[in-house]
Amino acid sequence: MAKVEIKVNGVRHARNVEDRTLLANFLREELGLTGTHVGCDTSQCGCCTVHVNGRAVKSCSMLAIQANGAEVLTIEGLAKNGKLHPVQRAFSECHGLQCGFCTPGMIMATVGLLKDQPNPTEEEIIHGLEGNLCRCTGYINIVKAVKRSAKLLRGGKR
Repeated sequence: MAKVEIKVNGVRHARNVEDRTLLANFLREELGLTGTHVGCDTSQCGCCTVHVNGRAVKSCSMLAIQANGAEVLTIEGLAKNGKLHPVQRAFSECHGLQCGFCTPGMIMATVGLLKDQPNPTEEEIIHGLEGNLCRCTGYINIVKAVKRSAKLLRGGKR
């Protein structure tokens, strides 16, 4: 067993976990944050994307002990004071989801993408999200949602 202390969505948590506990499982099973989905267990789908120290990572490929001392942001921590984050709002407005299983990871990956590229081209969006799979939508509305997100984050300006 290893002791981990991780700040998740602004709240510090200390737990004893098995050395092999994945960050995704820690978030879901230890903290009850089930918005982080596990779709493949092989880091192929991106449904488990969260932010660790400000960078988007696939939490099914990271051990909880590797996040010891880190700050983690999950989909549950993205909205503030009951107000959706602009990326969450854009995904809703642009119908960038169908079944919703990939949506939390897609949103967290989008937040990371737009942090690095505030005004991405369509090609940059496609490349930036290539590690996140959606089995329902065909991506057209997801790309629209990312473009809308970028605009909202820039204050609605072009």
